[in-house]
Amino acid sequence: MTGGARSSIRQRRVSSELRRLREAQGMTCEDVATALGCSISKISRMETGVRGLNVDDVAAVLGVLHVPARHREELLTLVRNGAQRNLVHIGGKLPDPLKDLIRAENEAVALYNYESLLVPGLLQTGDYARTVIRTGNPMLSEDEVDQRVTARMSRQALLSRYRGPTLSAIVDEMALRRPVGGVGVMHGQLQHLLGMIERPKVELRVVPFATEEHPGLGGPLMILDFDDQPPLVGFEARSISGLLEEEPAVHRVKLAWRELRTSALSPEESARLVAEIAGELT
Repeated sequence: MTGGARSSIRQRRVSSELRRLREAQGMTCEDVATALGCSISKISRMETGVRGLNVDDVAAVLGVLHVPARHREELLTLVRNGAQRNLVHIGGKLPDPLKDLIRAENEAVALYNYESLLVPGLLQTGDYARTVIRTGNPMLSEDEVDQRVTARMSRQALLSRYRGPTLSAIVDEMALRRPVGGVGVMHGQLQHLLGMIERPKVELRVVPFATEEHPGLGGPLMILDFDDQPPLVGFEARSISGLLEEEPAVHRVKLAWRELRTSALSPEESARLVAEIAGELT
């Protein structure tokens, strides 16, 4: 990929890794530029990920940073495959696009997720997640179901990190009232939700039944915001997962989110509704 084109999702990941590797070596952009005989601004551009990366340039930087051969080849492969912009996968065990989504979640500073039928993945219990994954993907083996449940539970650790992202979640009231997995599983899920929303980094809002129309009727929404990169749209449903980075798509989803938020109850009202529904299941 030439340096003139906008970088892809995977290339932006390489850019972040270049910066991390340089800092781990205790080197400045000027140090790397001097070693390569290029401008400081070129190294800086490579690390910001605003523009596309050139394989030869990245290989040269990795050489200066003494990156081990295996890791170097992994990064160069990401650069070579950078022409694939929007990452989408259908089916398969733990697919690369799902791994890309998980990595993006960990690099984000803010996550926004609306779900109309289910509790958001980052707020699910293991029993609830197992029911959703098994019934939504009937072709998966038990080992594959186990693998995906473990991955989903592991993803939730980012909400406990000191520098982890904030999570703003909106759910339709229907998602809270459907007894997924049975009354016992759903009651445990609602109690878990009440515990999660006490965390300072987690906000939950509920769109009540009384809302006749809202942008969420079109399906789930997921937005990932970053410190130094453009936002992304993520999606994960049944055996389909991926990331979208095209500006028109991101803009449409952000507009829908803002409108959806105005249709939802406040966090305090939402917490009371969750507690009320949980009480009905006892």
